[in-house]
Amino acid sequence: MRRLLIRPGALGDCIASLPALEALSGDPLRGDYTEVWTAAAHVPLMRFANVARALSSTGLDLLELGLAPATLRDELRSFDSIVSWYGATRPEFRAAVSELPVHFFPALPSALPTGAGLTACEFYSRQAESLGARVAQRTPRLPVERAASLSYAVIHPFSGSARKNWPLDRFLELAAQLTPPVVFTAGPEEEMPAAGPSRRFAQRRFHNVWALAQWMGNAAFYIGNDSGPSHLAAAAGAPVVAIFGPSDERVWAPPGARVVRSHSDDPWPSVDEVLAACVKLPGCTDENSSWPRSAGG
Repeated sequence: MRRLLIRPGALGDCIASLPALEALSGDPLRGDYTEVWTAAAHVPLMRFANVARALSSTGLDLLELGLAPATLRDELRSFDSIVSWYGATRPEFRAAVSELPVHFFPALPSALPTGAGLTACEFYSRQAESLGARVAQRTPRLPVERAASLSYAVIHPFSGSARKNWPLDRFLELAAQLTPPVVFTAGPEEEMPAAGPSRRFAQRRFHNVWALAQWMGNAAFYIGNDSGPSHLAAAAGAPVVAIFGPSDERVWAPPGARVVRSHSDDPWPSVDEVLAACVKLPGCTDENSSWPRSAGG
């Protein structure tokens, strides 16, 4: 069977759906062929697919405008099955592909009825199962080899929305209290916090999501917001502390992460609350470990 999976969306959404995508990919030993069209930055994550392409390079957005080349429609017809999270809510697009074997799914768990109680990973896994796929592993996992010696902590203080970001000054205060070398990381468009005499931390910027996963997967631990990189770190095998504010951690928390949210009138948790979560990470209470340390040293 030749199957096309069309998966747009942000990094966190994409990672949460990886178990479902892989389950839908079929069995190469039976001659099944799977192609994935996704955001250009996410192409390196589709390691199970025979081919992964940047969605922006396919011309798919031209179909509903009647401007797509004939070769695109011929290419789409070459698939026995197309599963799409793209265009599910756009009648014009659905009409443009109505003669093709396309099954549409809602792209976000916001489509769930209130109180459904499903995590994002479970939401996407059930979509795959509705088409007969067997989702053996519902937790996203990337094939990252963990080194024996893990000596640095990673902090990514951003997200796709400023309203989901724990205040930057609290990240900096937290970093000052951690004994392992702290490395702040950021995406191509994010402004890295400035270091200084009282801010001794390294900085590392990545332009390739697979290289970022390999590096974060070998961190002693990771701290971040409700963001795509937090999901990436968890999928790569790093112990994760995820700081939540307005979003729902019951749906969007990375699997296995220690979630910290405020339990006071402050909409954000305190530095001490996040620090307390770090202490509980695997290996952090080793009797030979000296971190985290107090603010005074």
